[in-house]
Amino acid sequence: MENIKLSYQDFVATVTLNRPDVRNAFNEITIAEITRVFRDLDTNDSIRAIVLAANGPAFCAGADLNWMKKMADYTHEENLADAGQLAEMLRTIYSCSKPVVAKVQGDCYAGGMGLVAACDIAVSVDTANFCLSEVRLGLIPATISPYVIKAMGESAARRYFITAERFTAAEAHRTGFVHEVVTADALDGKLAEIVKALVSNSPNAVKQAKCLVQDVASRELTPALIAATVEGIAQIRASDEGREGVRSFLEKRKPGWLAGS
Repeated sequence: MENIKLSYQDFVATVTLNRPDVRNAFNEITIAEITRVFRDLDTNDSIRAIVLAANGPAFCAGADLNWMKKMADYTHEENLADAGQLAEMLRTIYSCSKPVVAKVQGDCYAGGMGLVAACDIAVSVDTANFCLSEVRLGLIPATISPYVIKAMGESAARRYFITAERFTAAEAHRTGFVHEVVTADALDGKLAEIVKALVSNSPNAVKQAKCLVQDVASRELTPALIAATVEGIAQIRASDEGREGVRSFLEKRKPGWLAGS
């Protein structure tokens, strides 16, 4: 792979953006590589959590300038195809059955915010800045909008989509866009704490819980939704890991998915 690195340790895969010379701005190659890697990790039973990280001082500056120059001459059909690839990358991250944690070690702009928003959990260094800068260029954050609006809420999105103001990690935390803000020397420790919690839980239950949030959050409270949640708990109770989890708790021992870990 040209633009990302992939490493594994103790049930965790780390996908690292690796274009520090351009502030990890992404192009069509990066998009294709991230999409392929997340599809592979989604079906890898040895992986229980994924970390999305970056090398260098910035997490991601959004779209690469040279890529944007090429897009200026695209036809409408070519723009549709190009935007579709970006949308598929974000969807692949968001819908991945494994929990995904964003490690934001530096500034995060435009499309980079889409990457973070597609993750399940985001931890940011307190010196990072965030910006949805598209309108400065006569553009809009259309492709990333479903994920960013879910992450920060409609009210905050209305402001930052139309002002393109730069805002701090503290503000990103206030809006709910990131879950934790820590100092640089505490970033790895906080990430390790979260990842440890993820890999200690039932892999199947984590997968189902992630799907549960995405499903329930998008639906109205109706008898059909209530029935679906009843069916969900009935099925998970009868599953192998559900039965093993309850037995191990009652027998005061580690569950099978932690054996040997």
